[in-house]
Amino acid sequence: MKRSSIYLPMSALILTAALAVPAAAQKPVKMRFSGSNVATTINLRPNTVTDETHLAGKGTLGAFTFRELHADGASPQPPSDCSGPSFAVVAGAGVFRFQDGSLLIVTVVDGEGCVNPAAGKAAITVKYEITGGTRRFKGASGDLTMRATIAPVLFNASNAPALLTNTGEFEGTVLGVDAGEQGQDEGQ
Repeated sequence: MKRSSIYLPMSALILTAALAVPAAAQKPVKMRFSGSNVATTINLRPNTVTDETHLAGKGTLGAFTFRELHADGASPQPPSDCSGPSFAVVAGAGVFRFQDGSLLIVTVVDGEGCVNPAAGKAAITVKYEITGGTRRFKGASGDLTMRATIAPVLFNASNAPALLTNTGEFEGTVLGVDAGEQGQDEGQ
């Protein structure tokens, strides 16, 4: 009998200690950005055009820059609400860099874009999988969706857009954010 009276308080102590340990968190994310896209000579996939994206912004995770390479190709099925030319985002990856030096790495899952020739702009949506990172994002996972508007600034000799503006928002969930190592820019 004496032994069981020791186990009950010991079990309560262990449970309390386990709950008090800071755990990796799930964090809803919303980040606004602006920047540019430029066509490159890099070939990520056959029969595609590879763009390089440079963005800067801030949001739930703080101020950031984002650099990405992605391949645009023919759209197998245009978005249902698209009446102009369309394209698919078929491959790519990117890296977010935050002010505290933490990196968050993403890969393109898929995406689609719709060009509105009359407005001289295109709407683009890209879905990403978070595949890790450094510092507060070490071992992170989750998903992000980018919704953006791109507009040409400069055309190449073939009259295709060579430099574009890019403005919009990332939204999603980051799993595995280290709650014990939050960046100085957190909450901006």
